[in-house]
Amino acid sequence: MVLILNGVFDLKLKPSELARLIDHTLLKPDANYKLLEKYVEDTKKYGFKLLMIPLSLVEKTREIAGNTIEIGVVIGFPLGNTSTRSKVNEVLEAAELGVSEVDMVMNINAFKSGDYEFVERDIRAVVEAARNNGVKIVKVIIETGLLTDEEKIKATELIAKAGADYVKTCTGFLGGGATVHDVYLLKNASRGRVKVKASGGIRRGLDALALITAGADRIGTSSGDKIMEDYLKIVEYRG
Repeated sequence: MVLILNGVFDLKLKPSELARLIDHTLLKPDANYKLLEKYVEDTKKYGFKLLMIPLSLVEKTREIAGNTIEIGVVIGFPLGNTSTRSKVNEVLEAAELGVSEVDMVMNINAFKSGDYEFVERDIRAVVEAARNNGVKIVKVIIETGLLTDEEKIKATELIAKAGADYVKTCTGFLGGGATVHDVYLLKNASRGRVKVKASGGIRRGLDALALITAGADRIGTSSGDKIMEDYLKIVEYRG
């Protein structure tokens, strides 16, 4: 891993290892197929863990990339307040298209209302649909910018109980973003039961390293190429 000592990074992460921690992400509503082609090439070039896209772009991505990359899709995105049935149907379609991972948005309306049974049931339904249909990983986005620290801990508890694999910080659509504080908090709250994905506003190499140091097991970013360029320069500079 990467340690920070007196503000200096002690680099023990190979560039290829860093790339495998990154979900290269294209969720911009104005993204066209030409930009999608670039993101596919970035994913192959750097060896990112996967390309995270909307469900509607999966078939086009397969047309461009074939089976050369893994694909993840977002579910109930970006507000999380679609019905459980809608979320499950999205997962089923994703599974039919050979998607490897799904990132679902927690129902924040229900969570803020204290309806924790509904929230857990909503997550569990997505997890079961994924597990039963070959989707390997389910991450749950809690939108940390809308929650207190106590609520972030509670959300992590519900995600662990529902059987998901990751708690994820943000969609990146509602302001705010991933912070070292939130990643550290979620990592401790998880107690090893779920992993942590940091996402939202991560654009530079040192930002990614700081979040990994704080406990992030995965980084979600639309700037994966820039992060890798930064890191390669840092490694070269440090010798």
